[in-house]
Amino acid sequence: MTLKDKLAAQKIYLFLAALFITSLVVSNLIFQKFFYWHPFDIEIFGVKLFELSVGILPYPITFLITDLISEIYGKKRANQVVVAGIFASIFSLSIVLIANAAPATSWSPVNDNLFSTAFGNTAIAVAASMIAYLFAQFVDIQIYHFWKRLTKGRHLWLRNNFSTFLSQFVDTCTILLLLCSFNIIEWNKFYGLLIAGFLFKVIIAMLDTPFLYLGVYLFKKRFHLKTNEEIDIL
Repeated sequence: MTLKDKLAAQKIYLFLAALFITSLVVSNLIFQKFFYWHPFDIEIFGVKLFELSVGILPYPITFLITDLISEIYGKKRANQVVVAGIFASIFSLSIVLIANAAPATSWSPVNDNLFSTAFGNTAIAVAASMIAYLFAQFVDIQIYHFWKRLTKGRHLWLRNNFSTFLSQFVDTCTILLLLCSFNIIEWNKFYGLLIAGFLFKVIIAMLDTPFLYLGVYLFKKRFHLKTNEEIDIL
């Protein structure tokens, strides 16, 4: 690979990492709003399918990006993005805590109570999300590369979906356990939200498979990569 190609690959990696970190941080900040996506009028354990946090909307993007980075740049680079995401979450949390502690003026459009209502649980949410995210992302990367080695770089759909299915279950279960333990969500909603959240993520994982194929195809065409070949941007 030429120097020009390596510089181009580094630039793309930077943009993918930025998109990953933004999706992660935003999902932590907006999680307290819940919405009802109702293609089917079904209730599971007292929770309508799908009754979900809006924080779930950008989150599947992070798994698509780590799978793409794993496929093109390798396991080490994927793990680096995960660690960067944890750092970004901690940094954003510290900013929110400082902003929450700063007293609002009498004329502030957003007063202390309103700000605390919107972001008051962010500290617990980010901590819970980071723990769940840490487990889920490393599970995703490990399983992805297990299937990649086993299939010798073939059957992209298999490693994309099988790694994401298990990691998304780990993520959904862990974060709900933590949020229920801190009384942010009532325990009677746990099983319903677990099933609804996991099924939603499974659907999104299957829908994003064509986008992963497209991304891998474009990378291989641009950088003339062979099957199972990865880009070394060091």
